[in-house]
Amino acid sequence: MFQVDHPLGYAIIIAIILFATKMCGLLFRKMKLPEVLGFIIAGILIGPAVFGQFCGYALIGFEEAVADGAYKALFVLEGDVGANETISVFSKIGVILIMFSAGLETNLEDLKHTGLASFLIAVAGVALPFGLGLAISLPFGDIGLGTAHIYRSVFIGAILTATSVAITVSVLKELGKINTKLGTTIVSAAVIDDVIGIVVLSVVTSMARSGSVEAANGFEAFKGTVYGTIIMIVAFFAAAIGVGFLLNRLFRWLEKKWFRTHRLPIFSLVVCFVYSWVAEEIFGVADITGAFLAGIVLATVHRTSEYVDTKINVNTYTIFAPIFFANIGISNIDFSGVGGKIILFAFLAVLMGLAGKIIGCGAVAKGFGYNLRQSAIAGVGMMARGEVALIVTQTATDASLGENALGGEFMIMTVLLILVSSILTPILLKVLYSKDLPLKNGPAEGMPPSGGDGGLPEESAARQQADGAAGA
Repeated sequence: MFQVDHPLGYAIIIAIILFATKMCGLLFRKMKLPEVLGFIIAGILIGPAVFGQFCGYALIGFEEAVADGAYKALFVLEGDVGANETISVFSKIGVILIMFSAGLETNLEDLKHTGLASFLIAVAGVALPFGLGLAISLPFGDIGLGTAHIYRSVFIGAILTATSVAITVSVLKELGKINTKLGTTIVSAAVIDDVIGIVVLSVVTSMARSGSVEAANGFEAFKGTVYGTIIMIVAFFAAAIGVGFLLNRLFRWLEKKWFRTHRLPIFSLVVCFVYSWVAEEIFGVADITGAFLAGIVLATVHRTSEYVDTKINVNTYTIFAPIFFANIGISNIDFSGVGGKIILFAFLAVLMGLAGKIIGCGAVAKGFGYNLRQSAIAGVGMMARGEVALIVTQTATDASLGENALGGEFMIMTVLLILVSSILTPILLKVLYSKDLPLKNGPAEGMPPSGGDGGLPEESAARQQADGAAGA
């Protein structure tokens, strides 16, 4: 046993995490599954969740559990599960940078040109899974959900709203459908879906936190009220957007003076971390919302955002993101609380998550003149899940939410949702695209004249947006 309580000790922990995540990530890539699933599995294998609980030995463990005799570990981290500050700091930086990068890759100009169809598909892709997730949670009061724990039930709904566009984009590219009107609509709707989902998460998190934290002063007491929470959320978005106009001018000036220098990524990181801190500490909004909004603000300066995203992604996906996802497996996944009802609920949640996207998004697409097959493509294209679902779940399990936080056993639901959707999405898309059928009653205005093959220019903004999403 090695007690990890000094900087050099954490160096070996990071080395283990990076090696394990890379090996598992490569394995999952070979199986054509998201690498982030491999990262989480790596965390489960090197942490105490499986080998510690069922075999009595773990590669990485926690001090309190080892002292209590729960298991033995080769490397022992200070504190209890999820309480190790050093790994938590790396993990927090990782999730902030992931959301910042997602914001940088969100092109507002592209979204404005996709029309009403993309927006309404995204709204349906959030509303129906959210409602279904909340509805199926209500009967499960005996596992910590239900009306007695309404915020936890609401968090389940929020988790099911997330969409990952990367898998869909890769399949659309392979099939040569990425530049069609339907393909562009799906990609744009997925981006808008995540924006709406982050807003929903911000509202839910703020209200859950305000109901669980004791007020230290009058300002905290004000934020703890329902109307105070709503006012602070609106105030944050107003302030962030207002400051964003000034930042846009500043970075345009910096771009002219010092384009493609290290100053731009450094100043961008300053904006990212300040927005994150202000969001959570001042306004009571989730820090990831601040990071995401900071990315969107800087995305309005196109050349700078592309350069900054390239530089930041190197560090993010080399060290911080793998640690974040591995830490989910090490600290957040707990099999000790998993019973028959948790497994049953996880399967129901996955079913509702998939059905909500297919039915909700598909119904809106049908209303815009697409036939049943194309409407099904829109729904299936929106049902894949990835990083955002994990980030929402990790936020919902944060200890700062007190009694409103979800237990670590619910992370299994999200992992299962990502796994199932990642396998089914490419299969169903290829089946649905295997035969092009004409529209029965003709398309609505702006829709393709035949089976979704209305092409766009090769280097269109929508293609660039899709490429960026696939790269993420």
